[in-house]
Amino acid sequence: MSSKGRTAHEEALDITEGKSGLWGWLAGLVVLVLVALPLSAAFAFATNPHTQQLFSGRLEEVGAGAYQTFWWIVTLFLVAVPILVGYVVANLSAKSLAIAGAIIALFVIAIIVLGQMYIF
Repeated sequence: MSSKGRTAHEEALDITEGKSGLWGWLAGLVVLVLVALPLSAAFAFATNPHTQQLFSGRLEEVGAGAYQTFWWIVTLFLVAVPILVGYVVANLSAKSLAIAGAIIALFVIAIIVLGQMYIF
């Protein structure tokens, strides 16, 4: 048997070829399940202004608009996390990791700044 025939056979055994998109979907779905409860809580805080009373003491002087804005940003971040994880797993390149890391860092910085301004 020649080495040429053996090489073709080894290349045919790669079962992961072309399935990175499916792995991305699976990873995104798993992360979505993990963030479902915090996502629903953040959405509830963002859409119901009466939930501001749950945080009594810290949020008495904060306006309802700032409170809702903060929770909408948290909600958008929690929606974006499964999408970003799926994208990164599907592409698995240094460029996609850098893009996802930069987006997550910007969201975290925005949440920390808004949290310091309005909540703490």
